[in-house]
Amino acid sequence: MADVLSQGEIDALLSALTTGEMNAEELIKLESEKKVRMYDFKRALRFSKDQIRNLSRIHENYARLLTTYFSARLRSLVQIQVASVEQVPYEEYIRSIPSMTFLNVVEPAPLTGRFLLETNPNIAYAMFDRVLGGRGMSINKIDNLTEIERKILSSLFESMLTSLAEAWSSVIDLQPVSENIEVNPQFLQLVSPNETVVVISLSTSIAETSGYMTLCLPHVVLEEILPKLTNHHWFQEQRGVISEEDAELLNKQVKKTSIDVSAELGRSEITIDEFLQLREGDVITLNQLIDESLQVLVGGEHKFKGQPGLQRDRMAIQVTEVLGGTEDE
Repeated sequence: MADVLSQGEIDALLSALTTGEMNAEELIKLESEKKVRMYDFKRALRFSKDQIRNLSRIHENYARLLTTYFSARLRSLVQIQVASVEQVPYEEYIRSIPSMTFLNVVEPAPLTGRFLLETNPNIAYAMFDRVLGGRGMSINKIDNLTEIERKILSSLFESMLTSLAEAWSSVIDLQPVSENIEVNPQFLQLVSPNETVVVISLSTSIAETSGYMTLCLPHVVLEEILPKLTNHHWFQEQRGVISEEDAELLNKQVKKTSIDVSAELGRSEITIDEFLQLREGDVITLNQLIDESLQVLVGGEHKFKGQPGLQRDRMAIQVTEVLGGTEDE
């Protein structure tokens, strides 16, 4: 889409042309020149805008689920929300996270490959402190984890995967499993350095401690389900998901719906002048012969043919023929 100038920019441009500061011929020449846009092949954009938006929606739901879970589990005020969703090379992502941090390697069965859930030490130890009954204070210690610390932190990280599976349930029946926990990202080669990954940054605050958690989703892992992340497929799936109980209830409600049924005795065309001259007792000739079947309209559409008569001293019409379509229609 072409850039749209504001009114101020338009006024400034006209003023420059009027005073001679800018030459109209130079503008035309500049516009006709071939424009070159720089493209970095190391930062190939392999996810469409639709896919990024839907990934953002999924993980906004994930953030809400984590907020609810940890608020109850830690008995403290916890706020988690999506800060950003962007696609970058894996190498750039590794350089952007702390040199010592908690890296939970996740196998997202049935997908092939691995996800990466990175938790800043400030957040991890604040969770750890709250679980043990503390105030949620963070400590600067990560290199030497005791067996008890590793066990408690692993339990917290695994509970985060349960919420992740629930957030992804509208797209795929994900069964993520924690493979192991690393602390140095330089020793972890998840995919090739130039592989495009989506990085979801989750802004997290626990009591007085704040920090970030990031989720790294490689393109090669998500590739087989990318068609399900488009808006077309998303809305199509939403329309198609309906239980048998809901379908039966919907069918009952539709059958109770009132609809207009009318019989058309015939038609005629007259001029406006003839219409204005109509008086009581005048006869209008119809295009329908007396021995021909009448058209029966349902909701304004011709659905049946019938013949007029009486039923218990009331005017009625007997259906003699069903016009095109199925019996259900």
